[in-house]
Amino acid sequence: MRNKFLSLVVLASISSTALAASDNVITFQGEVTDETCALTVNGENASPIVLLPTVTASDLDASGKVAGETSFEIGVSGCTGNAAGVTISTVFVGNQVTTEGNLGNTGTAGNVDIQVLDKDSTVINFANGFKGTGDLKLGANETSATATYKAQYYATGKATVGTVQATLQYAVSYQ
Repeated sequence: MRNKFLSLVVLASISSTALAASDNVITFQGEVTDETCALTVNGENASPIVLLPTVTASDLDASGKVAGETSFEIGVSGCTGNAAGVTISTVFVGNQVTTEGNLGNTGTAGNVDIQVLDKDSTVINFANGFKGTGDLKLGANETSATATYKAQYYATGKATVGTVQATLQYAVSYQ
């Protein structure tokens, strides 16, 4: 029994050493702050969906064309209402990010990504994540704020028919 235990310890040590040197790393991030708020997307606090309109393949018949611009709102509410006011920033991390920095399509349509625009209608490049610097500002004792973003289809070539789906993770950062 002692040899089995020793073998397991050695195997566990080798395995954890091998894993530590690999790309299989989970990063945990968080923040401690004086302010907290409830976060919503289009008024939904869990599993929000932004529905883009149906467009034709001919609307996206060449690389770089966009169609179906749709607004969505990031909101905070139920904040504690700091007397000095608080600056809050939306944080997005894209999943399946393309070389153009868009959100890659996991649906069946070909040559179509999802492109997201910030509150100033500037295209967001998700290659390094996104932090909307101070896009949600709470004035003195205010308890809610919103910021409007946009999403649209983006052609990477002549689009083919099918479904389009992309995802990102979202949070807020308090300053």
